[in-house]
Amino acid sequence: MDHLIPVINQLQDVCNTCTLPLPIDLPQIVVVGDQSTGKSSVIESIVRREFLPRGTGIVTRRPLVIRLFKINENDRFSGSGGLNGVSCDWAKFSDPDKEFTNFDDVLQEIQARTDDFCGKNKQIRREPITISIYSKDVVNLTLVDLPGLVKNPVGDQPEDIEIQVHDLVLEYIRNPNSIILAVTQANVDLATSEAIKLAREVDPDGKRTLAVLTKLDSMGRGVTALDVLTGKHIPIRLGIIGVVNRSQEDLINKKTIEEAIEDEAIFLQQNYPSIAERNGQPYLSKRLSQLLMRHIRECLPDLKNRVISMISKYQAQLNSYGEPITDKAKTIIDIITKFALSYCDTIKGGKRQIKTTELCGGARIQYIFHDSFGRALSSIHPLESLDNRAILTAARNAAGVRTAICVPDVFEILVSSQIKRLEDPSLRCVELVHEEMGRFVRHCGDEVQLELLRFPKLREKIEEILTNLLDDRLPVTREAVENLVGYGSAFIDTEHPRMRESCYSGCVELPKSNAGDSRNSVKNGMTNGNTTIANNTMILDETNLRHERELRECESIAKKINAYFNIVREEIKVFVPRAIMHCMVNHIKSNLQSALIKGIYHQELFDTLLAESDGIAKRRKDTADMLVALKKAGEIINTIHYQK
Repeated sequence: MDHLIPVINQLQDVCNTCTLPLPIDLPQIVVVGDQSTGKSSVIESIVRREFLPRGTGIVTRRPLVIRLFKINENDRFSGSGGLNGVSCDWAKFSDPDKEFTNFDDVLQEIQARTDDFCGKNKQIRREPITISIYSKDVVNLTLVDLPGLVKNPVGDQPEDIEIQVHDLVLEYIRNPNSIILAVTQANVDLATSEAIKLAREVDPDGKRTLAVLTKLDSMGRGVTALDVLTGKHIPIRLGIIGVVNRSQEDLINKKTIEEAIEDEAIFLQQNYPSIAERNGQPYLSKRLSQLLMRHIRECLPDLKNRVISMISKYQAQLNSYGEPITDKAKTIIDIITKFALSYCDTIKGGKRQIKTTELCGGARIQYIFHDSFGRALSSIHPLESLDNRAILTAARNAAGVRTAICVPDVFEILVSSQIKRLEDPSLRCVELVHEEMGRFVRHCGDEVQLELLRFPKLREKIEEILTNLLDDRLPVTREAVENLVGYGSAFIDTEHPRMRESCYSGCVELPKSNAGDSRNSVKNGMTNGNTTIANNTMILDETNLRHERELRECESIAKKINAYFNIVREEIKVFVPRAIMHCMVNHIKSNLQSALIKGIYHQELFDTLLAESDGIAKRRKDTADMLVALKKAGEIINTIHYQK
């Protein structure tokens, strides 16, 4: 399985060449620890080379991706920067493609690339430095060295340096495909280790956390880390490995890494003989390589599915941006046709893309007709404001100076007045449908929406033409609906089958006593010399309302009004939606495409209308680059099948 790590490195190369961050999480080992825990010494011992900058404060200010490639004894360096055919270790950075055989130069290059990006004021940056190291003394491995965790700013460090480092570390260890190498000094309680705390925050089950206990030789005389290393103090699922680092005195005395590893082996045999073979720098390297290969093998199926899914997503996104325009006239016609068809489909229904969160399109019109409009009509009472007193008052006013009430005349006058009350909700229904059809542009399907987003001027023109077309039909539709309500009161069909009794019941004379009283009152008023008729002769008192014949006629008129109003209301409920569909909805469906062509298809407008929105060209290029990178990643992953 040694080939797996180089494959992941190839994927990382693909990620680095892409202009946007590749949306896949690659398996990698992330080294986390406080400042001065010996992180750099651990990494250099794994690499078997001194190449990392050292100093006080934050030295690592950019993530450092270190790829280790094990070479054979016969592999020879023949790069442009070294001696052809010389057997030695070498390193190279991702950009430019220059090889280094002198690792002092590697150190200086890392420092220079850090200062170029971060300046010299201890700022940190998220952009990684990638270095590949080829050596016969290493195992195939990929490490990410991150800035050391800090508590308080020192010197010219930024005030929020703790937050910056904390967020950067979390960004890397949140990757579910990463292995966390949590580095802690042996003389520090593992329970208080910041590295362990952060690891547990993102990996509570400990499935991908390996702890390293550094500076085992720095513990006091008689103090042992055996319980910690064996997991009796705090268990770590992947284990705890102890190492001995080179001290500052060792560095001053130029003690080599090889010498340090030899001394470490002696120290472990003397102090931890029972677990010496499972600790130390060589075992750490071997263990990390095993864990990484196993982790890669476990991650590959999900990684492959992720790449396939992202290829599909970005291909659709690229398609939405469209190809560069070669034929503007054809593009205009295509967009107009697609929009008109999609708009009409929104009204008719049956679209492939169906919303589940809200009613839209034709379903919304249907809701207006059968719910909103229906409720508004049902809320109108046929006899609202018409009690017996009002009906009798209207009847007497209709009779004037005559002494008899003509029931049919009173019925027609009153029912016509009630029917007119159906006009307002009917016209409101027209307004609601008009407003809703103006909103249908938002529901014209993803493909059409993306094309309209690509050409904002064309979208504005289409919306303008549609709005004008709708506005032109509004007065026509209103007039048709007003006429429908007018038809209901223009001819009162008393022979309608649903009328329970005839409108004509003959003329009814007013009670003589009432008439006589009224005449006497007027006469008395005049003989008394009054020039104004007394108010009490103009008002019907309760005694008159209770008269049996008057009440019977009032009830008869009320029943006729109620029956006929309900008939007309049902007709209005049916015919108003039909009028709106005919005068507005179906007219728009039939004439939209021709209106769009008439208003848009002018060659002098093509350049303006097809001007792309800001940034669309850049997004198209970025998406195309992402798609190329993802397809390349897919090809690399697919090679693993043939290498098993």
